[in-house]
Amino acid sequence: MIDTRLAPYGAFTLRAALGIMFIAHAYLKIAVFTMPGFAGFLDQVGYPAFLAWPIILAELIGGLAILTGFYARVVSVALLPVLLGAALIHAPNGWVFNAPNGGWEYPAFLAAAALAHILIGDGAFALKPVAVPNSPKATLRPRIG
Repeated sequence: MIDTRLAPYGAFTLRAALGIMFIAHAYLKIAVFTMPGFAGFLDQVGYPAFLAWPIILAELIGGLAILTGFYARVVSVALLPVLLGAALIHAPNGWVFNAPNGGWEYPAFLAAAALAHILIGDGAFALKPVAVPNSPKATLRPRIG
């Protein structure tokens, strides 16, 4: 049973948390790991170092788009490879993310959250919500704009 009165706000909560997480991780890579440090990490784990900027920009711009609800479902689809790539990078470290060099649990959970966002929809307060083609339109979806 889905509570149609509150579901748009639950979807918004999921969308906001996912967007904030992406923004925070982009900031972490810039401010804490530094660009050379993150590029070196990518190189160390077998990914090209030149992917550092595209990954950070995808997380930052994608996080802002998800947070504001600007084509957010499309952005979640586009960011799934980033999350799955992170899960693959951390897979050799084990399950728990507090393992040395981080486990794969956290990126896998975020990939599941992004998938849930894609399936559920943008929820309340989306600036430019995206409907799935040939799906019934939600009649109780409050939004700003």
